[in-house]
Amino acid sequence: MSVSADNFDKLEKKIEEAKRSIRAAASESEAEVKTKVEEARKHADDLAAELSAKTRTAAGESGAHWQQIQSDWEGHRQEVRRRLDEAGAALDLEAAETRSEWATADARDAVDFASNAIDEATYAMLDAILASKDVKVLLESRA
Repeated sequence: MSVSADNFDKLEKKIEEAKRSIRAAASESEAEVKTKVEEARKHADDLAAELSAKTRTAAGESGAHWQQIQSDWEGHRQEVRRRLDEAGAALDLEAAETRSEWATADARDAVDFASNAIDEATYAMLDAILASKDVKVLLESRA
């Protein structure tokens, strides 16, 4: 299996789509934004489940490492969602302000996490390329 910068092209497209959606939401009605939130939540849940399934089928120590990261992330996602759902169920101003503060902090943290994940992906892809080159050098030295 080889690595390719194409993976980052796909990621770049996802980031552009997310930016367009976020910018558009600022001028949409509450009902439209609520629909977008529900769709984004379902999409994120579906992709998290897909990633979890892929991670479970990964073999070896690396697979176990990513499975633990996925499990930790899933626990975090569920806790954030629980807190926001509880705060969203309250109808008073103070609870709405608290929910807004939590949602803003969680959004900021999620972007920071994603940024770090990109750095880790860059490292992992470069290391995979190096490992492939090491194999090639060893094979050539045996020939």
